[in-house]
Amino acid sequence: MVDTMALLLPFGRASRTPRSSAPHPAAGLPADDEVLLDAPDDRLGPALVAAGQGSHHTAADLLAATRAHGRWEDRDRYVLRLAAFARSRPEWVQAWYAAAPDDPDVLLLRAQLAVDHAWRSPARAELLRGVSPLITAAARADDRDPVPWRLALDHARGSRAGHTYFGELWEAALRRAPLHYGCHVAALTYLASSWHGSHRECLDFADRAAQDSPADSLVQALPARAALAYLDDGCGSGVPPERLHAAADRAVALSARFPAADPWPAAVRNKLTYVLVELGRWEDALEQLRLIGPYATSYPWSRFAEDPLSRFLEVRQQVRRHVGSAPARGRSGHPPGGRAQRAGRRDH
Repeated sequence: MVDTMALLLPFGRASRTPRSSAPHPAAGLPADDEVLLDAPDDRLGPALVAAGQGSHHTAADLLAATRAHGRWEDRDRYVLRLAAFARSRPEWVQAWYAAAPDDPDVLLLRAQLAVDHAWRSPARAELLRGVSPLITAAARADDRDPVPWRLALDHARGSRAGHTYFGELWEAALRRAPLHYGCHVAALTYLASSWHGSHRECLDFADRAAQDSPADSLVQALPARAALAYLDDGCGSGVPPERLHAAADRAVALSARFPAADPWPAAVRNKLTYVLVELGRWEDALEQLRLIGPYATSYPWSRFAEDPLSRFLEVRQQVRRHVGSAPARGRSGHPPGGRAQRAGRRDH
């Protein structure tokens, strides 16, 4: 008998803290042992279970539905998660490709797997050269799909492609889905690496993209993603605090549009919580933790600890302590004096 819950990895439940019958110290937050790491949603979960049992059909139906209905953000997230699962259990993908070698969905999944493998290898540049035909095949299989172009942008960054070539890829991605968040993140990451930490330019790019997108678009979270990169680098006073707070404000407004305790916006909210903690906006961080509910994500916490779930729980406790002892706030909701003093990387 297959343990179906085990097949839902990679995600886990906090089990180090015993359940307490005492009132929870922060109303609205689940207990530590109720928090999940990288939990799949109700559509991805069955696909992972079936894949663990060796069947590709549920994953095939899932990705086909995203393509048929143009749900490109879902498609991007599902491909990333399915590829992560397949890295240790690839047999179901191999069987799928053998049965349907022209299926756009398995072609995209194989391209994602190949890019992931190349990125993790010391021979990255050499391996990435061999991945290009797989990305091209995925892009040609369905010309509407922007996700192969997100892969192409990631590939260009790993290959250290020049700005002209990258710009051509970026324009091709925008023609297919001008608001696709994954492509915007890929572009932002390329700019950060090619500009060698020039965070002002990255924030400029993110701000322009957000200004040109609707209020309910995930692109509204792009400036906070750029702010996270800046705060993670510990770059001192290179960016005015007001820009960082404005980036966080955009993401806070976006987060409020999504339902609470939902795995879909959890990735945006976990990154936003990190930014708010770094800015010393403890009450705002606590509100995001309430909205996150039980859905922790590996990123960004895996950047600061080998056990991202433990790090997330530590941050929750830190936020609760600060809110309990915080001074009065101004009308803006920001701490007096702007950004809080940054603690060591292991603390955030």
